Formats: sequence, C-alpha cells, structure tokens
Amino acid sequence: MELQDYLNVIRKRWMIIAAVTLVTLGLAAAYTALSPRTYSSSTRFFVQTTSDDTTSSLAQGNTFTQARVKTYAQILTDPTVLQPVIDSVRLSSTTDQLAGRVTSSIPLDTGLIDVTVTDSSPQRAQQIAKAIGEVFPPYVAKIETRSGKTSPVQLSVTRPATFEPAPVSPKPTRNLALGLVLGLLLGFGMALLRDVLDKSVKSQRDLETVTDRTILGGIAYDTDASVHPLIVQVDPRSQRAEAFRSLRTNLQFIDVSNPPKSIVVTSSLPGEGKSTTTANLAISLAETGLKVVVIEGDLRRPRLLDYLGFEGSVGLTDVLVGRVEVDDVLQPFGRTGLRLLGAGPIPPNPSELLGSANMEQLIEDLTERFDYVLIDAPPLLPVTDAAVLSTIVDGALVVVGAGVVQREHVRRAIDSLDAVNGSVLGLILNRVKAKEGGAGYGTYEYDYRPESERQRAKGRSMPPQRRPIANEDDMGPVNPRMSAPGSRPGAVGPETPEQQSNGHATAHYAGDPAQRADFPAGDSIFR
Repeated sequence: MELQDYLNVIRKRWMIIAAVTLVTLGLAAAYTALSPRTYSSSTRFFVQTTSDDTTSSLAQGNTFTQARVKTYAQILTDPTVLQPVIDSVRLSSTTDQLAGRVTSSIPLDTGLIDVTVTDSSPQRAQQIAKAIGEVFPPYVAKIETRSGKTSPVQLSVTRPATFEPAPVSPKPTRNLALGLVLGLLLGFGMALLRDVLDKSVKSQRDLETVTDRTILGGIAYDTDASVHPLIVQVDPRSQRAEAFRSLRTNLQFIDVSNPPKSIVVTSSLPGEGKSTTTANLAISLAETGLKVVVIEGDLRRPRLLDYLGFEGSVGLTDVLVGRVEVDDVLQPFGRTGLRLLGAGPIPPNPSELLGSANMEQLIEDLTERFDYVLIDAPPLLPVTDAAVLSTIVDGALVVVGAGVVQREHVRRAIDSLDAVNGSVLGLILNRVKAKEGGAGYGTYEYDYRPESERQRAKGRSMPPQRRPIANEDDMGPVNPRMSAPGSRPGAVGPETPEQQSNGHATAHYAGDPAQRADFPAGDSIFR
C-alpha cells in the first residue's frame, strides 16, 4: 500500500479510530482514578575509606569504595537491616514486604548510594527512609570491623530523608498520553484490518483491481435521487445530470468507426441502480436530438417504466408472441426522440423469450429505425437473461453499485458475459461518494450559469429552482404517473431494499405472480 492508501483508510474509517481512541483514553483515565496513590521519600549515603592521605592510599581507597558500594546496595534490603527499621517505625509489614518498597541505585563511578522508599503515606515513607539512614551506617561499620580494629569504611548520610507531598504514582499525564498513543495505534490497526477485509467496490481504484475493462464514468451519490431519480426532475446543472452527460459522451466515443447501437444495461446484483441508470442515460442521449428507444427487458421484476412514470402492462412480451405490433406499444417520452417499450405481462420462461429469434429480429428492426436501443436487463448473477441478451446486441454496460456489490460479484458477472462471448462495452460506477471516487466524481460542482443568475442565487437561502418534470419548450406533457404518489410501489425511487441483498439473489429475483395470468404454468409462448 502507498501513503495515499493509508490516508484514505484514515479518512474513510476515522470513526473507528476515534472510537477506539476514546475507549483507550477512558480506560487509561479509569485506571488512573482507581489506582492507589503511592508516595516516595529518598535519602543518600556517602561511602568513604578511613585511610591516610597519601596519593597511593587515596587511589586504593577509591577503588575499594566503588567495589564496596555495590555490595552495600545489595545488603540494604536484607532482613537484618530492615527488621530494625520495622521495629523503629512500628510497621505491620514483614521484611519481605518492606524490601519490595525499598530500592537502591548507584550513580556511575561514584561512592554514593541513593535509597528510595515508597508507601501509601508520604509521612510514613519519610519515616522509613529516615530509619534506614539511622540503621544502615552502624550495620555496615559492624560487619566491616575486624577484631581489635576499626572499620575501614565509613557511611554518612549526605541527603536526609525527603518529604514528597505529590504522589509518584499514578501519573495522569503519562497514562493519558500512553492511552492516546495506544488508542491511535489500535484504532488505525482495526481500521486497516477492516479496510483489508472489506471486499466491496467503493471507488474506481477498487474497480480497477477487479478488471481492466473500461470504466465509462461514475455517477455521484445523491441523497435526492431517492425522491427524484430522473435527471429531468433536478437542476440540469447538478452533478448527477452532468455525470450522465459525461457518460453519454464516453459512450458515443467508445468506437467511432463502428459505434454500438444496441446495448444491454445490466448489473451483478439487484439494487445497484441499473434501471435508473438506463433511464437517465436514455434521457441524456435524447437531449442531443438522437432517436432512442428503451426496452424494459427485465421480464421478472420490471421497474424501468415505473421510474419513468409510464404504464407497462402491455409491451415486449406481447410483441414477441405476436399479439401486437411494436409501433402500437411504443410510448413517447415528452417531445423528444425517446420512445419506451414496456415489459408487458411476465412470462413463465423469460430467458427463452429474450433469446428467441423474435427478440433478435425486433432488436435488428429497432436498430435500423433508432440511433440507440437500450435494454434494461435483469442482474447477471441471479438469472441468465442479461447474458442471453448480450449475444444478440452490440454490447453490454455493467452498472456497479458503489458500496453495494462485492468485488467477487463484479468479477463473476463479467465472467458470465465472457462465457457467452458477450461484449462488455464498459462499466459504470454508480452512487459513488465524492470522496471515494478516485477520479473526481462529484468533487467539483458543475456551475456554468450566467453571471446574473449566479449572483441572484447567492442571495437565496434555498437551492436553485429545479427543472420541472414537464417543460413546455422541450419535454412536452409527461404521463402524470411521473409524480403521482399512488403509483405502483417503487414507481419513483431506487430499487427496493430487498433487492439490495447480496445473498440468495436468485431466490428473491422473481416476477409478480399476478402478472402471469396470460401464461398458464407449464405453457410455452412458442406454440
């Protein structure tokens, strides 16, 4: 991983890092508050020899002293030294317990011994250190005195026992600092682990690790999309509207010499936004004056015409079985060159119907009459319909829902198209958050209004006026179901929550039994 990858982890998972840091800081604060207070007192001994003042004697004495102080520091905690201290201070501790609270140290190349005593009371710590200062020198003189001679070593207290009112433990500043550092390290480790284990596609960089297929564009995440899924319902200068214009341009220049005209739009799993992407791409193409027909090719769970606000009870199925002519069921979308072909009743064998010669002939006929034929197909992994359609069209666009689908799902979806020799024109990263895009998706606000309009907008507290659903100058009247709250559930909005499940997709991706009335169970449409 590069430095930028680690910075991205911090930015994406900062809440985990903050939570873990706060927890460790809380634990450090609790430990500090609950730990017993410990106080200390120290004293210092000076060790010197009792030799004459000649140079040789002083040199020998200095060597002797430095060797002796090491021994004295060890015997300082012997029971024979500490028991008189216990008796003097009237402690209830044993010699072993007191030895654990007495430490000694020797400054380098000196004849000094520093003694430190810790206790829960600052006064008692001072009393113990003072008692050691009184007991230890006579004890050393006794053990160093030979029969009939004086001790060659003399200990004296150079620093009396100190009184320290401030506790030496716990140390709040140190504990909190350690808690902060430990929390940041643990938090970052957990964030990094979470990021490594997270196999969902969230950015263009994630998608590039899955496949080397062309990424035609990214559609920025828009909270308003659940209420207004179509770009004709929002400000034409919005990020989402501009993203579809960019997608339109990229699609038109995929192959200038032999541009694809019949395109199936699909995804790996339900809930990735393929239907709304199809609708908005078609609208964007029609805005340039192109003639576009959109086919609701999802014969299991049709949603496209619901988003567009049109009725689709008669449509593709009826055309393929010869009940109606295609011109009888094509519905115009406003005053543009966009035409809609609904799914019609749900058949019992949609895969066979979509892969039939009738379907191939229909696409061929529409391709001759329209500049683009877009087919909204079911997801690739639950059913085979989209893969079947990819064999009779010029290519497929795969919509990838950011944060919805796993990388392995995208890889399997592309493999399913490759298995039938379907052409993958490119991928569309949908609902990508601006900070996740990796290519500036949604980073820059599209604002190329006249100066006078932008100046007026600065003084308003509400957002700019949205473009109406039906514009008299360009779109013409649009079916009133476009905004009718009583339309079929899910008519205006993203695909329903149950479609967003990554597991058991095949089991959940089924048509409405109520629409199967025209095709009895076990019956075939090719009779």
